[in-house]
Amino acid sequence: MTRTTPPRPLDVEAAFPALAAHRRTATRLHPRHGSPGVRESSVAGPLLWPADEPWPVCTAVHPKGSGHLLSDVRLRRRVQEGARGRGYTEDEERLLAAPTLGHHAPGLHDGDPVPLLAVAQLYARDVPDLVGPEGHDLLQVLWCPFEAHGDARTIDVVLKWRRSAEVGAVLAPQPKPLVVGRAECVPDVCVVHPEQVVEHEYLGLLDEGLQEEIDAWEEGLRDEADQVDDAEEDDDCSVPPRSYATYEEYEAAMAAARAEEPEELDYMSDLSIAPGWKVGGFASWHLTDPAPVDCGVCGAAMPPLLTVDMWECDGASRSWLPVEDRDASDDPRVIDPTGVHLGRGLMRVHTCPADPLHPHRLSFQ
Repeated sequence: MTRTTPPRPLDVEAAFPALAAHRRTATRLHPRHGSPGVRESSVAGPLLWPADEPWPVCTAVHPKGSGHLLSDVRLRRRVQEGARGRGYTEDEERLLAAPTLGHHAPGLHDGDPVPLLAVAQLYARDVPDLVGPEGHDLLQVLWCPFEAHGDARTIDVVLKWRRSAEVGAVLAPQPKPLVVGRAECVPDVCVVHPEQVVEHEYLGLLDEGLQEEIDAWEEGLRDEADQVDDAEEDDDCSVPPRSYATYEEYEAAMAAARAEEPEELDYMSDLSIAPGWKVGGFASWHLTDPAPVDCGVCGAAMPPLLTVDMWECDGASRSWLPVEDRDASDDPRVIDPTGVHLGRGLMRVHTCPADPLHPHRLSFQ
C-alpha cells in the first residue's frame, strides 16, 4: 500500500514567498512491519550482500557480551505483536516479566570483532532523494548496536554504497550480533513506502526578517484562538450543562466536540520539516541550538542523508500522518513502526555533497 502525506494546511510559500529559496525535497520512508526481500528497499531486512564479501564487524573496544540477547529482543516483540487486541497468556506474561539484561556471552571479550546489525537498504529507484557516488544505486546502512563509541558514546554507523547489478550470489545466512546494548538500538523488520514531499528550512536558520514575519503570523493565530476560546467560555456560562445517560455517551460527545475544534497550526510542526524516517530534506534543531555539520575533509556543509526517528509523527506533528493511516493513528505499528530510539529520539547521518565517500557524520536530537 502506498502512503500519502496530506496536503499542508497552508500554502506556506504563498503566505511567505521568501520561503521559496528555503525549500528542499525529502523522501519519507514510511516503514511498516513486513517481510522484504534482498532486492527490495527495507528497514532491517536482508541485504543484497555479496557471498564472497566479508560482513562488516565492530572492532572498537567496549563491552560486547553484556546487554540483551538479540533473539530475546525479537521474541519479546513477536509476543507483544501477537497479543495485540487481546490479553497476554500466563506464559506470555512470564516471558515478558523475565529480566533480559545481563552478561550473556562471557567468552566474548571487549576487543573481539562482532558483526554489525543490518539497519536499512535503500535503492535509488525507490528513493528519489538518495544521492550517492556516481553509478551507485544502492545504499546499505549497518551499525554496532552499542551506544559506546567515541567521546559522545553513540552507536557506530557504517554506510556501504553499491552497484546492485554487480552483485551475484547473495550471502546467506547473514551474520548478526549475539548481544545488543539496548533493545531500542534494534529496528523491527519493515517494508518501506517511499514518498517524496517538500520541506522548508528550520525556523532558526531563516533570515531574521523572515523569522519575524512567521513569528508575527503565529502570534496572530494564537490571538484569534484565544478570542474564540473566550467567546465559547461566555456561551458555556449561559447554557446549562447537559447531562448524559452513560459515560460512553459523554465520551462520544466530547470526541465529536474535539473533532470540530480547529487544529492548531504553526510553522515548525506543520509546514516545515517532515517527521519520521526519511532521506534528504532539512535537519530540525528542536532540542538544541543549530550546529554546523561540515565535512572533515573538504569543509563542505553536510546535509542529512538519512534521518532515523522514533516517531512516524507525534502529537505536535499529527498533520503529517499519512491519509491511509488516519484510522490507525493510535496503533504503535504506525506511530512507532521500527522500535528504534537513539539519542533523545532522533539521529541523522550526514554526507558530503562534494563526495559522498568522504567520512559521514552523525547528529542527534
